[in-house]
Amino acid sequence: MASKPKKAAPSWSDVKARLAEFDRTTLLGLMQDLYAASKDNQSLLHARFGLGGDVLEPYKATIDRWLWPNVYRNQDVSVSKAKKAIADYKKASARPEGLAELMVFFCERAAGFAREFGFQDETYMDALVRMFQQALKQVTALPEEQREALLDRLNRVSVVSDVLGYGVADDMEAMLADYR
Repeated sequence: MASKPKKAAPSWSDVKARLAEFDRTTLLGLMQDLYAASKDNQSLLHARFGLGGDVLEPYKATIDRWLWPNVYRNQDVSVSKAKKAIADYKKASARPEGLAELMVFFCERAAGFAREFGFQDETYMDALVRMFQQALKQVTALPEEQREALLDRLNRVSVVSDVLGYGVADDMEAMLADYR
């Protein structure tokens, strides 16, 4: 018995070829369906087109949920899901000031949760330090008028981190000194 030839999974090239066949009305209908299909799609489109009030809010809500979970409801911490929110924003918009804001917010929430609840997890602390470094790079690349407030917030993260252990505050202080 002859086996059926396996079809390769559809790829972006296949989708793109089909989209080329669409007229404007059909394409708008597809976009409307995608928009209605999920909050993630809505967030992406709002961020891409700069629509609505605070386009960063849904990304911040995700970061907040995964870095400062409700411990009384036994919610888990997930650095990877919090980082995914930043990656999703980067795909949607990649506005440098928005990316810097999300990275600084990540650091604030991670350090705040660890301090508030005495959360001692080496992987979590490593992720905090790596994000702090990335945030510093992102912030220092911004125009000067946008830079100072974010650098002040990163400095506060360093101060909050003084009791976390794992050399977190020392690493942050050294990084801040390099960027000054």
